[in-house]
Amino acid sequence: MAAAHENKVKNAKLVLLGDVATGKSSIVLRFVKGQFVEFQESTIGAAFFSQTLALNDETVKFEIWDTAGQERYHSLAPMYYRGAAAAIIVYDITNPATFTRAKKWVQELQSQGNANTVMALAGNKADLVEARKVTAEEAQAYAVENGLFFMETSAKTAINVNEIFCEIAKRFLQAQAQQQQNPNGTILMDRPATRSTTVSSCCS
Repeated sequence: MAAAHENKVKNAKLVLLGDVATGKSSIVLRFVKGQFVEFQESTIGAAFFSQTLALNDETVKFEIWDTAGQERYHSLAPMYYRGAAAAIIVYDITNPATFTRAKKWVQELQSQGNANTVMALAGNKADLVEARKVTAEEAQAYAVENGLFFMETSAKTAINVNEIFCEIAKRFLQAQAQQQQNPNGTILMDRPATRSTTVSSCCS
């Protein structure tokens, strides 16, 4: 039975992209450990995490690369998003410049990345409603226009953090199912889970 379960684990490389101080690391920390640190140090280069989600009778193991937002690390980004099954592009709803930067990341992924990559746009810091500068309507319209799905998140209050990863898992599994029916495409291949991780039950 253990071997049968092992075969159902789908490995998915996921990368987080976005400007510095948008809360990428906080989103990952909230998702993986259920924690929030008020003053998170900036990521240097990239940080690696893994987390497993149970979705119906299938399990998705996310191998998460949290990339640094500083411009000096930009040249390293392709090393992390190359071959990624999914990407979360994060901006800060209180800072329009980070939304502009997010759009540039989307363009870069669309031109350089894998055509099968599941892309999500996350408007983080949704708890700071009084300081909002980017409307949900504007971001939603952009996401629809560019083939992404959009959610506003708050790593601080946990709003939509698990939900965005759950939605990615669902879309990833759908893409895998389509890939099995159309083997001429390309998508991240499965491989057995090797590291032990906590397993979260996905939202319905």
